[in-house]
Amino acid sequence: MRFVDPLLQFETQLKIIESSFKMISGIPSLEEVKEMGDGNDDEDLQQSILNIYEDTLLILVSKDFYKLQILKEMVVWMGTDRSGLQERILVIISRVLIFAAKRVKESANVDAPCLGALAAELCLLCSHTDRSITQPASLGMYHLLCIAKRQNEFLLDVLKEDKTEVARSIGHMLLPSLLTDFVWSLLMRLAAPDRGMVKEAANMLRLTLEHYAHKVTMVSKIVELIYIKLCENSNHEMKHAMLRVITLLTRTSPKKVIFQLMDYPVPADNTLTLMWQAASSEASVALPVLTTILLILRGKPGEMQENLAERRCFSLDATNMMPVAASQTLCTLLLVPSYKKVVAQFFPQLLMALLFQLFYTCDMKLVMENKLFFARDALRVLLNCSGLQEVDTALNRKNFWDQISQVLFYHHGVYLIATTLGEHNFPQFPQTLHYLYKLSVEGPRRSEDSVITVIFLTELLNKCFKDPFPQEFLVLFRNWINDSNPAVSKLSLQKIASMAPVINQVGNVSSLLLSILDAFLSKDTTVVIRALLTLRRLLNRLDKVTYSSLCTQIASSYCLLMGHSNGGIRSMAIRHFGELVRDMSQYRRMLNTAAFRALVPLILFLEDTETRVTTACKHTLAICTSELRWSASHLLLDQSYSFELVVLSICNNLILIMKIKIDNPLFGMTESEFPTW
Repeated sequence: MRFVDPLLQFETQLKIIESSFKMISGIPSLEEVKEMGDGNDDEDLQQSILNIYEDTLLILVSKDFYKLQILKEMVVWMGTDRSGLQERILVIISRVLIFAAKRVKESANVDAPCLGALAAELCLLCSHTDRSITQPASLGMYHLLCIAKRQNEFLLDVLKEDKTEVARSIGHMLLPSLLTDFVWSLLMRLAAPDRGMVKEAANMLRLTLEHYAHKVTMVSKIVELIYIKLCENSNHEMKHAMLRVITLLTRTSPKKVIFQLMDYPVPADNTLTLMWQAASSEASVALPVLTTILLILRGKPGEMQENLAERRCFSLDATNMMPVAASQTLCTLLLVPSYKKVVAQFFPQLLMALLFQLFYTCDMKLVMENKLFFARDALRVLLNCSGLQEVDTALNRKNFWDQISQVLFYHHGVYLIATTLGEHNFPQFPQTLHYLYKLSVEGPRRSEDSVITVIFLTELLNKCFKDPFPQEFLVLFRNWINDSNPAVSKLSLQKIASMAPVINQVGNVSSLLLSILDAFLSKDTTVVIRALLTLRRLLNRLDKVTYSSLCTQIASSYCLLMGHSNGGIRSMAIRHFGELVRDMSQYRRMLNTAAFRALVPLILFLEDTETRVTTACKHTLAICTSELRWSASHLLLDQSYSFELVVLSICNNLILIMKIKIDNPLFGMTESEFPTW
């Protein structure tokens, strides 16, 4: 027996049924038959044809509930039929549904995916002005829901002719996929030329979605369909109905609606603006809407996500302009009165998200060429709607808004906005400080975000706290010393250096100093130089007890840098080692080992090609020989300098020390304190 593709079989059967339907439509109405005479015979013939048509449908449905799809197509064909047979066709449809509702009780499995779309067609006919149409339509709807009940296993309420009850029964009975088809079909009907049908479709959509919008799937596709339809020449009723659907879907699926609205070209056109207004029209969705927008603002325009899962969270478009669209959207949403409370709640998050977006977009060619400065505009709106008009005005006087889009100005711009907010004692300071602390502890998504966070937090703390900062913030700056971003490391070191006058008031200062020593190992030379300068500044003020406890580790770190490839770092490390030896003159024995081990590089680099290194070596050797009471200091002076004589003098002094050690074991120098070379 040859296999027949079920889909091809169905398409063939549908074509035959459609052809038969057109033939039936061509039969004269009973009134026309009676006028021609011999009405009884013709009436019997017409009824026989309709009975055969009905029997054919019953046979098809009895074998496969999927064939109920034919009934949906019949309703559509009936809409274009002017033969006056609508009532009798509807009677056939209702009888087939009655038959199917009985058969479904005996079936273990029911596959009738067309029920949603068929329900949409029947519910419109239930509101027809002709009673002869509404009665079979209502009867058919009742039994359609009986079939849906078998699929859904819910108890069926008594279906009344009240439209609200019809909508609730449909929403209650239909499975999510079927309800989605129902909504989709009604949306398509909104484009019908019949204004009465448009009104009924809009009303049924509203009544259903007000209670069952949460069951609708494929929300993104529905939003996309609405956008396409609104871009066409839509009438007022259609536009109002579709925008209402957006509002109702946003209640239950805000994230899906928002993400879809963001995934259109920027700047947003008038249609998209209308849809945004509809999505944000209710105060109850303010929180999820703003939360979703903040999630989108975490993305970087033009950045491709590393994996498909992340890409789905943002845009499937390679350019990923969703964050730019989100910034433009905020220009509208922040001004909505019902959003005022939620905007106040999320002020810190919005402020920092927009600052990040400003940084991301200021070097984007697409943004600059098209002047898509929506992050800047949204930031101004945020300040003004948050009662910070004076801050906006002050920033304008500082020419902030005109220059902020320039890459070279940006970091200074962050400093300006932070200091200006502090100068005006903005009331959101506590929650902003708390959020910045939380953001710093959790760690921003990108290293460039860290730079902005450090600048902003530092300036707020400078305005509101005297040095040293509270311990919980000092921990942040200590951790930032060895951040992967050199700019963050240098900003942190710069701030720590400014605390030198109060360094002895800092809790656990040893941990802070050891973190600075770790920065000596950075691959970035500017970080190493900044760490050297910061440490030297702090050591100048550090109490000697703490200093002495760390001097050996500090000396070892200096020794490691004496062989650095950068001449500036070599010279600085050598010179700072000498300062360390001088500072610790009272604790000389603690530095004996480090001092002796440093002699090798100090002697070798006397012959360095860079003058600044040789000068530093002479300076440090002079300090060391002086502290060790050796008679080599005069040999390091320029007028009497001789490399060979310096080396011989140092060696002679070392031999003398070793001889004293051998002759007098009580001298106090251990074997480990002698150089190992």
